[in-house]
Amino acid sequence: MSVRIAVCDDCMEDALSLKKYLSGQEVRIYSDAKGLLEDVEEKNVQYDLYFLDIFMEESQNGIQLAERLRRTQEEAFICFVSTSDDFYREAYDLYAVQYLIKPVGGERVRKLLEKVQKNLARCSHDKQKNLIYSWWGKSGAIPYGKIRYISSRGHTLTIHCTDGKVQESTGKLSDLERQICGDTFFRCHQSFIVNIYHVEGMSGSELTIAGEQISVSRRYYMEVKKRYLEMLFEGVD
Repeated sequence: MSVRIAVCDDCMEDALSLKKYLSGQEVRIYSDAKGLLEDVEEKNVQYDLYFLDIFMEESQNGIQLAERLRRTQEEAFICFVSTSDDFYREAYDLYAVQYLIKPVGGERVRKLLEKVQKNLARCSHDKQKNLIYSWWGKSGAIPYGKIRYISSRGHTLTIHCTDGKVQESTGKLSDLERQICGDTFFRCHQSFIVNIYHVEGMSGSELTIAGEQISVSRRYYMEVKKRYLEMLFEGVD
């Protein structure tokens, strides 16, 4: 699978050095954040993977650039490239898929590409699978990849989507669990089913999804923790 990649680095030597490890992919190099943002925000150009240099000699550094990109491309893969590890925390907050220290080695880039390709294939598969909902005589379908989590109260299911929309549906969470839970979705509580690939963090008995805290009950805790750790290290040797 070919990956569409943007490399943003004001040092052309470093950018070209990175590009040589990306043979077979669609790669475009940007020497500053302005040019990349013009393409993304004004021309609606989209990439699967962004390599962003953190220290660029202009008003906008790689962290600030990533914050802008996240506004329009929530699910894009971002990899920071830097001469320092001082920005690990900021990278984590922006859900970076990787943080590489210069000089970048070919083996780490290869492993990163494998991870991204695997996740792109999964996303493509999820987009082809839909959750059918029914509410007050109307029905529709939502792609799996767009669902963050599903909550339940009584016989009403509430589907929380990546675009911020919420859709209610008639049904029981236990029935839905048998229907969709597996590689992508899992149950973490009597009242919640979550999409593992939208989980941003796990702390104690809570999962974080889009800034919201989702409870994990004792009954599901060990399986949830195991699945979360598996997701974190997918594609990493």
